[in-house]
Amino acid sequence: MIDTHTHLYLEDFDNDFDEVIARAELANVDTFVFPAIEKSMFEKMMSAHLRYPQKIFLATGLHPTSVQEKTYEHELDFVEKSVTDFPFVAIGETGIDCYWTMENIVWQRLAFERQIEIAAEHNLPVIIHARNSFDEIFAILDKRNDLKTRGIFHAFSGNIADYEKIKSYKNFLFGLGGIITFKNSGMASVVEKMSMDEIVLETDSPYLTPAPFRGKRNESANLVLIAKKIAEIKNISVETVSEQTTTNAKKMFFNPVK
Repeated sequence: MIDTHTHLYLEDFDNDFDEVIARAELANVDTFVFPAIEKSMFEKMMSAHLRYPQKIFLATGLHPTSVQEKTYEHELDFVEKSVTDFPFVAIGETGIDCYWTMENIVWQRLAFERQIEIAAEHNLPVIIHARNSFDEIFAILDKRNDLKTRGIFHAFSGNIADYEKIKSYKNFLFGLGGIITFKNSGMASVVEKMSMDEIVLETDSPYLTPAPFRGKRNESANLVLIAKKIAEIKNISVETVSEQTTTNAKKMFFNPVK
C-alpha cells in the first residue's frame, strides 16, 4: 500500500524513524509520499528520502497555516526554484485553512492560486488541504479552471455536496484517513457513494490517528486500519482496497499526464 500523505520527517519521529518505517513495511505499507509544510523542513525531508530513495517520495509546497504576509512570496520562490531542481511528485500541501485563523486568508488565497499555477507549469498534481474551506477552494478552482488542476483532496471530510462538486472537476482523488474511523464523522454515507477508483489512502501521521488508537501518535503502519474501514463500509475485501488505491496513487503521482 501507499501512504499518500505522511509527515514522518517531523520531530515526532526523530527517535524511532527507522522502526516506524519497518513497522509500516510489516503492515504492507512500502511507499510514502511526504507533503511539504514550509522551506525550513526541506532538509529533513530530503534526508529521509536519501535514506530510503526507493520508498520515500517528496512534494514541495507551502502549507496554508504557514502562509504569512511578509514571507509567503519568499516561500513560493523556493517552491518554484526547488521544483526545477528535484523530481518532486506533487505540489503541496497547499490549499486554504479557515479553522485555525482567518487573519491571513487573503494571502492564503494568493499562495494557493500561485501553487496550482506552478503545478500546471510542471505537470504535477496538487495535494489540497481544505479545512473548513471548501467554498474558498472551489472559488479559486472555478476561477482558474483553465489550469485543469488535478490532485488529491487530503483528509477529505466533506459532505455529499462537497463530494459531488469535487467529482465534477474530473481530475481529483479523495484522500481518506483516520477521520473515516471516527464514530461521529458521518463519513460512511459519503464513502459509500465513492467509486474505488476515486480513493487513495493516507494517514497524515503523526496526526488524525484512527480508532481505536485516537489520542496516540499516528504512523504509517496504521494505514491498514483505514483500508479495513473502507472495506467494511463498501463490503469488499481489504485486498481489493489495497490493490485499487495503490493503482490510483501510482497513476496520480508516478504517471505524468501527457
